[in-house]
Amino acid sequence: MDARHRDVLIALIREYIDSAEPVGSRLLAKRHFPSLSPATIRNVMADLEETGYLAQPHTSAGRVPTDKAYRFYVDSFPPPQPGATSREPLSTRRSGIEGFMERTSTHLSQATRMTGLLLAPPLKHTTIARVELMPLEDDRALAVLVTDAGWVTVHALTMDPPLPPDEIRKIGRELTRQFRDRTVQGILDMEVSPSDPLDELHTRARSITEQIVGLLRGRTLYISGATNMLDHPEFWNLETTRQLLRAFEHKERFADLMATLAEDEGVRVTIGEENPFTEMRECTLITSTYMYRDQVLGILGVVGPRRLPYPDIISVVNETAHHVTDALSRVRQDLYLPS
Repeated sequence: MDARHRDVLIALIREYIDSAEPVGSRLLAKRHFPSLSPATIRNVMADLEETGYLAQPHTSAGRVPTDKAYRFYVDSFPPPQPGATSREPLSTRRSGIEGFMERTSTHLSQATRMTGLLLAPPLKHTTIARVELMPLEDDRALAVLVTDAGWVTVHALTMDPPLPPDEIRKIGRELTRQFRDRTVQGILDMEVSPSDPLDELHTRARSITEQIVGLLRGRTLYISGATNMLDHPEFWNLETTRQLLRAFEHKERFADLMATLAEDEGVRVTIGEENPFTEMRECTLITSTYMYRDQVLGILGVVGPRRLPYPDIISVVNETAHHVTDALSRVRQDLYLPS
């Protein structure tokens, strides 16, 4: 693509992002290219349409960008870098890590007027150091799982049948003996195919181990500001909006998508047809991984229309991921992962 075609394409994309209306050659000539005639710009736009960068909604209308155009636009930016920001740093102190994760997705939603997303840290690749069972009232107990890095997750279990307090604590010690120094994935594999199906722990505390394995397997996806999508004309079509909200409701499926995106460190922009879900083909998903001890811990981001101010949204997502990484670096043994 030569410089003239590139300049016309980028100018058209920016105009369309601002107006949500097809862009014509006269407007581009007036606002961006006073030295070029509308006829010259029309010829450039025709070339761009022929090569798949522009589309014409109907005869005699202006042009709109395609997914290919947005991809060219996004790839023209320099990679986002961490830097100083005037936004208030996110804090983990007020309501623990679970509240922190929820506030982060809300922050993304409010800062962008899009839908904010955050996938809480999965335990899959961590190693278990200790399991404790603490008796509660009636038929309940508190499971406390500690990883070798000091991460802690806590969850209430139901005892079925009810067990005496000493028995509950004893089962906790036995679980520590069996699970210690194993990765979560190793524990999940071990429970699927136990070496000894008649092992006393399996026969005596099957309900407890099933609940703990479910806890290890579980993930939490925070979604904030789903109704913000109604502020954008692309989603004024009822069926388009219904399909998108239905995708948000299938959280496990959405969590799988986010986990796949988290395999690549840093910021990632997924545009229109690049989304694997048909319900999201009118959307752009901008995500960034957050870190702990130089390892990818989770991922956050926003969902918006394909027509959005990419540099601004990428900056917000990138800054938020660095805030989360910085906040988590200051957390020690008191980190509670949501279950």
